[in-house]
This record gives sequence, C-alpha cells and structure tokens, in this order.
Amino acid sequence: MSAAPTTRPATPERTAMTTATRSAAPSRRARLRSAAGAEARLLVRNRTAVFNSVLMPLLLVAAVPALGIGGGEVGLGPTLLTAAVVISLVYLTYYNLVTTYVARREDLVLQRMRTGELSDGEVLTATAVPTLLVTVGQLVVVTAGVVALGEWSAPVQPLLVAFGVLAGLVLMVLLAIASTGFTRTAESAQITTLPIVLVSTALSGMFFPLSALPEWLSGIARFLPVTPVVDLLHLGFSGTTWEGDPVGDVSVWTWAVFPAGVLVAWIVVGTVLARRGFRWAPRR
Repeated sequence: MSAAPTTRPATPERTAMTTATRSAAPSRRARLRSAAGAEARLLVRNRTAVFNSVLMPLLLVAAVPALGIGGGEVGLGPTLLTAAVVISLVYLTYYNLVTTYVARREDLVLQRMRTGELSDGEVLTATAVPTLLVTVGQLVVVTAGVVALGEWSAPVQPLLVAFGVLAGLVLMVLLAIASTGFTRTAESAQITTLPIVLVSTALSGMFFPLSALPEWLSGIARFLPVTPVVDLLHLGFSGTTWEGDPVGDVSVWTWAVFPAGVLVAWIVVGTVLARRGFRWAPRR
C-alpha cells in the first residue's frame, strides 16, 4: 500500500509568513506611482521639456485672441477653452510623449523597466502619467483664466466636453506610442509628428470653419483625428455645429453621433497601430 500524501498543517507561523510575503510585494498602484514619480523627476530636470510642456501651450492659447480666432456668436470663453484643449492634446500630450517614449527607448530605460515587476502596459502608462497630469493642469489654468476674464459660460452639454477631452487624451497617447515606431530619435520627432501637429490640427476646424475649404477637402478633414475633438467641444461648449451654426431644433446629441463615432474609430486604429508599431529596443 502506498502511503497517503501528507500535507503540512497550516500553523499560525506559516500563515503569518505567507501574509507577510504577499504584503511585501508592491501593489500595482504602488508600482505605477513609483515609476510615474521617477518619470516626473526626469521631466522636471529637462528645462527644454518643461518649456515645451508648460509654457508653450499657454503662449499659444494666449495668442488666440490676437489672431482673431473665434469670438462672435461663439464667444471668447468657449473659443479659448477649445483652443486650450486642442493645443494641449497635440503639442503637449502627443508631441511630448513621442519624444519621451523615443528618448527612454534609446537610453534603454524602457527595457530596464520591463525587467522589473511592471507589465508592458504599466511601463507605458507610468511614462505617460506626468504628461497627462500637466495637460490636465494646463486646462485648469486656462479655465481659471477664462473665469477671471469674465468670459466663462456654462457648457451646453458638459458630458460632451468631458467625453471629447478624455477620448482625445486616450487617442493622443495611442498615436504617440504608434508614432515611435517610425521615429528613430527624439530630434526626428519634429518631422515624424508633422502630420498630426500641423496637418490634422490645421484642418481641424479650430482656426477657421471647415465650410471655408473646398468641399472635397472639408470632407476629408472631418475624418482626421483632431477634427472630431473640435466638433464635440463646439457642440458641448456652445451648441454649434462644425460649420459654426447653432444646432437649432435638432438635439446636440444627434449632431454628436458622427464626430463621436469618428473619434472612437480612431482610438481603435490607434490601438492596433500602437501594438504593431511600438519598439522597446532601439534599432541597431
């Protein structure tokens, strides 16, 4: 007869050791907080990055009234807030993250982070957190400035504004990750990011109504990644369409279906491109 397998009884000492071992392992939130804190310190030490991340977007937003953009029926407040969101998303979140991811990749920082307890998603998220926090801070500062100027007016649909901002943040992070696949150095990001930074932003409807463009070009512009964010902000802040006209008797949510669908589609595309194009190691 074979002896029955014996099991070691669970003593209080063994239970305490197991609990201590589990508690010693850092939680996912603690790992993210630690990695994001390290990334924030790297950002603060880089004066050029601080200028590009903090001061440049504010200067661009301050230039909006001088350029004669907006105003009129829409109002200066919604115009400044829309410009702040778009400029922060493109010039701060997207561009800054492209250069950050590429720089960390070339310095082998991402590879070293992967050898620890962080998962791939946690590495990318922790790297993006400081930039995302600065972006939110920028929007808070501009909003406070609009209130101080007496140009604040309650959004027609706050949920559309929140959706446009949050979905825009997600999209810019995904596009930044995808853009690193064909960006060899942080310096070359000035060239590889032009399709989003210049073309997509210029044709977003923020600087002039898309109806001013030829019909074929305005049709293409409505499917670019930044345009649906601007459309949702126009609808949410002032209840105006992509042509700058009031929605009238038609529900704001009805007008929001198309830009929201385009934005969600871009998030799906950005996810696929990010997974296929991102490289953890520099090309040799």
